[in-house]
Amino acid sequence: MTVKPAKIVAVKSADRVLDVLELLSRKAKPLSHREIALALGIPKSSLTQLLRNLIGRDYLTFAPGPGTYALGPSVFALLRQRDGNLDLIPIARPILERLTAATHESSALALFRNEHVERVYGVDSPQALTYRMTVGTRFLLYSSSIGKAVLAALPEEERERYLARVKLVPKTEATVKSIAELRRQLAKAMKEGVAYSHGEHMPGVSAIAIAVRRSDGYPVGALNVAIPSVRFAASLKALCVRELIAARSALEREIPEDFAPSK
Repeated sequence: MTVKPAKIVAVKSADRVLDVLELLSRKAKPLSHREIALALGIPKSSLTQLLRNLIGRDYLTFAPGPGTYALGPSVFALLRQRDGNLDLIPIARPILERLTAATHESSALALFRNEHVERVYGVDSPQALTYRMTVGTRFLLYSSSIGKAVLAALPEEERERYLARVKLVPKTEATVKSIAELRRQLAKAMKEGVAYSHGEHMPGVSAIAIAVRRSDGYPVGALNVAIPSVRFAASLKALCVRELIAARSALEREIPEDFAPSK
């Protein structure tokens, strides 16, 4: 007797959810309501409620200024949970929201993953001119504030192994061009406790970062604030450093000794 497989019945709403997530995962930038509707052929009224539900469950984030949608922390949390890692995003979210509210600049949490740091959650500035904190973006250790904050916080032997093997490939014209200069920047970061990037990853953007450590002192990532360079000033710099220190303290209290970001 041959048993025929059961007919698979498609559920339109489930298909649409998956279509939205797959579309945003393929795109390099957030999309507006209209762009999503046109790309997927979903009626705007139906799409509105679907997007609301996804935002409510943190599978999408919404930026009010440009009115765009991007993948949210719950998508990336699913991947991290496969490895049994602590999910820092629910802890970091209110901390970053306070950081952006205090500085009026975009802020983010990035985790250390081998030769890179990866942004896992961000809060965009409410100002018209801003730098968007796209989740999932990876940064080189030597050309970003978050990367240099992590490098400066690494144990000396591990940092030296990295410096001995890394090849400095310019990301922009401002990217550090020699190991000697990178060493000077890292020495300053170790002394001051914060690291900087001025157009090294993205032209026209300055950033300030502070390493996030376990209780044993090992860096698991970094917090940073990104500022359009035309707004970067001594008073704003001082404010951002103070708020980053406070945010780091709040986050580090929640990190267990054995926490290790997924590679």
